[in-house]
Amino acid sequence: MSNASLSPLPAADRPDVTARLRDALLGASFTADGLLELLGAPAYAALSRSETVPALRATRGDTPLELLVRLFLLQQPVPHARVADVLPADACLESGWLEHAGDDEVTATVDVRPYGGPGGEDWFIVSDLGCAVGGAGGIGNHAEGVVLGVGGASTTLAGLAVRTPVSAALDLGTGSGIQALHAAAHATRVTATDVNPRALHITALTLALSGAPAADLREGSLYEPVADDETYDLIVSNPPFVISPGARLTYRDGGMSGDDLCRTLVQQTGERLNEGGFAHFLANWQHVEGEDWTDRLRSWVPRGCDAWIVQREVQDVTQYAELWLRDAGDHRGDPAAYQARYDAWLDEFEARKVKAVGFGWITLRRTGAAEPSVVAEEWPHPIEQPLGETVRAHFDRVDYLRSHDDAALLEAHFTLAGEVVQEQVGLPGAEDPEHVVLRQNRGMRRATRVDTVGAGFAGVCDGTMSAGRILDAIAQLVGEDPVALRDRTPAQIRLLVEQGFLEPA
Repeated sequence: MSNASLSPLPAADRPDVTARLRDALLGASFTADGLLELLGAPAYAALSRSETVPALRATRGDTPLELLVRLFLLQQPVPHARVADVLPADACLESGWLEHAGDDEVTATVDVRPYGGPGGEDWFIVSDLGCAVGGAGGIGNHAEGVVLGVGGASTTLAGLAVRTPVSAALDLGTGSGIQALHAAAHATRVTATDVNPRALHITALTLALSGAPAADLREGSLYEPVADDETYDLIVSNPPFVISPGARLTYRDGGMSGDDLCRTLVQQTGERLNEGGFAHFLANWQHVEGEDWTDRLRSWVPRGCDAWIVQREVQDVTQYAELWLRDAGDHRGDPAAYQARYDAWLDEFEARKVKAVGFGWITLRRTGAAEPSVVAEEWPHPIEQPLGETVRAHFDRVDYLRSHDDAALLEAHFTLAGEVVQEQVGLPGAEDPEHVVLRQNRGMRRATRVDTVGAGFAGVCDGTMSAGRILDAIAQLVGEDPVALRDRTPAQIRLLVEQGFLEPA
């Protein structure tokens, strides 16, 4: 399928029409909250999975909101006369938001999805038709330049970013503009780039329809559109990270070998960040025979940057190939062509000695520290989004621990982080537990195993006594040499601080 099969896009230079359309959508409660109330939780959740039947059943009435859901989300033709009662229909037809379908009906030219901002904003994400309907089995036959809308990856990245006021933000590979939209809420200036000019057009529509300031839109790959002397306080990217044999689909295939696109993106970021600035990426990376994946990722981190790398999932090469073949709808086509494409993926992995593919996120922070911190870990367990504040706190703790040696830690005061609970694990009826686990109920929701001294220490940390004095009291209680306890405990305190169980008072 070629670009010619894609629908013409609405005009991006008609702010008058866009403002009237936004007012009409809001007036009909075409918002995230309004959708949830209309559809109910099951149908609303099904729609997020691209399953439309429950939403079609829930919109069989004739209210303005039901009409708009059928028009912009379910992509059904609706009566022109009825649309004219709800929207500035003629202006939307003239500017390209709608088009005629037969004598007395109209259809939408783009998908418009209500999206709730972190501060309660009513935003709208514009994307190409067909990307969010048709069932969970892959939408099939994506056009080369298609621009997708809201998905799990984009909302994950949006929730990871540190949201503090900044002067300049950069969204690399903007797609439908969701990351640029989030950045516009706390950045004075937003630049958004994409190799696909259609994506830049749609980003302009997303920002305008959401009532957000316009961004500086630039066409090009990675940092190509960015001048050498331009730096940013925040960089975000949900790049085309899929490791595939070739570059069939712009929205997902980067066109570089293996995981080179993600590596290149990360490596080139250091010089683009201002001091203290953050960069957040979603990425895939290869698990190569004879190589530790953490070593591979650590080698990507640019000089002068702290890094926090979290692997959320690992798939073997067959699972990975099947996932993305289904994404493209190849499983619905000719079986021989499907087999040939599957073979091509496995040939590529075999040639590179790739046994699996990891997925996760990479956060960089520009630092002036002599020895940057690089943490690479696997955490496939449930987390609590948004994580932006958790990410910021992680790097604050990195700074704290870097500036406090063991002697300084013993002089410091700590408090137990909120919503941390203690679990004791052992056989039923046993007098003493086999081990003690501290567990977080917020953020990363970590769990860590501690000894009885560590558990007792954490339990009395309320900021009133120094760590050293607490250890002296514990030594007296358990009959242990206080000097020996002071010598062996700072490593455990450091771990509890690093993972967020203890906070400097």
